[in-house]
Amino acid sequence: MPVSPPSDLIATLRAAGCVFAEEEARLLGAAAGSRSELDALVARRVTGVPLEQVVGFVEFAGRRLAIEPGVFVPRRRTELLARLAAEAAPPGGTLVELCCGAGAVAAVAADDPTLSVHAADIDPAAVACARRNLPTGQVYRGDLDAALPAALRGRVDVLVANAPYVPSDEIGLLPAEAREYEPLVALDGGPDGLSVQRRIAAAAPRWLVPGGRLLIETGAHQATGTAAAMSAVGLAISVVTDPELAATVVVGVQPQPAGAA
Repeated sequence: MPVSPPSDLIATLRAAGCVFAEEEARLLGAAAGSRSELDALVARRVTGVPLEQVVGFVEFAGRRLAIEPGVFVPRRRTELLARLAAEAAPPGGTLVELCCGAGAVAAVAADDPTLSVHAADIDPAAVACARRNLPTGQVYRGDLDAALPAALRGRVDVLVANAPYVPSDEIGLLPAEAREYEPLVALDGGPDGLSVQRRIAAAAPRWLVPGGRLLIETGAHQATGTAAAMSAVGLAISVVTDPELAATVVVGVQPQPAGAA
């Protein structure tokens, strides 16, 4: 049974810097089975642990996904990436999410039961979490595409990634929730934020079918660099933005073989 939050909980959360204190109080109360459990959850939250890691879930694209301690929390802006990936995946096709974290993008695509869904991450906590969120998919642990089975080569219709894209020297500017409680490997994109994206782009052609798509979330000011990484391996580029979500996705399309219809 959910626990009714005490009258002073909202004030306690506000004092700890929680902007949406009323909503957090409701979620904490709903997640607790007793007053003592609620007190324990609140104690974790006021020390800065992300709300999603405290309550064990995140609301993403109209569904509730499991989030475990130490796992990167999907942001709302990534709903654009998830929507585009699901729309691009043909019925009966194959979708792969790299740097999957909790597997949020793959979980949205998995609404199509005909789709073969795969995901991979280097972080063991993320892999365990993604397996909870993708009961009908396959989740692998390893460094980017090195984790994927060779049988998927040349068979992937959609390759999607929310790879880390924060420049290394800007990690210190992130909110403490991210810096202290999310894995650095999920945040640090190298000197210009594009190091991991370049590796994914370089690998994409050997996995994609002709006409297959690579979709990568990126920063608005980094889209040109992301697009350049895809163009360098022969992909045809488009950029999709959603001002409401403050989201940017670069899409690369694998060319058809010469003479193909």
